[in-house]
Amino acid sequence: MKETTLTILENTPLTHDTYRLRLAGDTSAITAPGQFVNLKLAGFFLRRPISVCDWTEGELTLIYKVLGRGTAAMTAFAPGAALSVLTGLGNGYDTSCSGERPLLVGGGVGIPPLYGLARRLRAEGKAVSAALGFHSAADVFLADELRALGVNVHIATDDGSAGLRGLVTDAMDAAGDGYTYLYTCGPEPMLRAVYDRCRTDGQFSFEERMGCGFGACMGCTCRTKYGHKRICKDGPVLERKEILWTQA
Repeated sequence: MKETTLTILENTPLTHDTYRLRLAGDTSAITAPGQFVNLKLAGFFLRRPISVCDWTEGELTLIYKVLGRGTAAMTAFAPGAALSVLTGLGNGYDTSCSGERPLLVGGGVGIPPLYGLARRLRAEGKAVSAALGFHSAADVFLADELRALGVNVHIATDDGSAGLRGLVTDAMDAAGDGYTYLYTCGPEPMLRAVYDRCRTDGQFSFEERMGCGFGACMGCTCRTKYGHKRICKDGPVLERKEILWTQA
């Protein structure tokens, strides 16, 4: 973990409620796709955790969805402004487990960390497929960017206005059963469905409300087969074989 000040380069809408935020500065603490950062917002006590979409030396890309007062306030961020950011938080995805044909499964704002993961997997020479779920065609983002990396993208929307009509698990079925490993990120109901449909081992990244974001407050603790783990510190990525689902 590292606290640093980053400068806003861009804060532009991708859809009616989803924004791309590009920041310049020290990204050296970020080492793996699937990690997250914590942004300090003026007027708010708690920082806002946002998954890392992509990063290079000196530049960080985040994609966030407006879900409450904090993310609504973020839409007013202007280029040139400075942000206090905790970077390099959490454990990210391990690409050494992927095999040759990994499948990436994401829904909504669970999709951004899969972009950085796909970029790394493609750099490692892997044949990557992705199953993405959205409400409608108006909500689709990052699909073209993933295709530009050489990813075979399958989309499902609730209303059928883009890709298949159905859920992200229907897009999984369209991707076929030839995948060697699965990586996923999204809301818990989606993760449960993906868990049941998954035919291989995999890594699941959990979205969870957080307090401190670095393991001190224990507010995001969950039970696993190997004991209690903090989503912000020991996660957000957990292995499929260790997950214990609570009763819905």
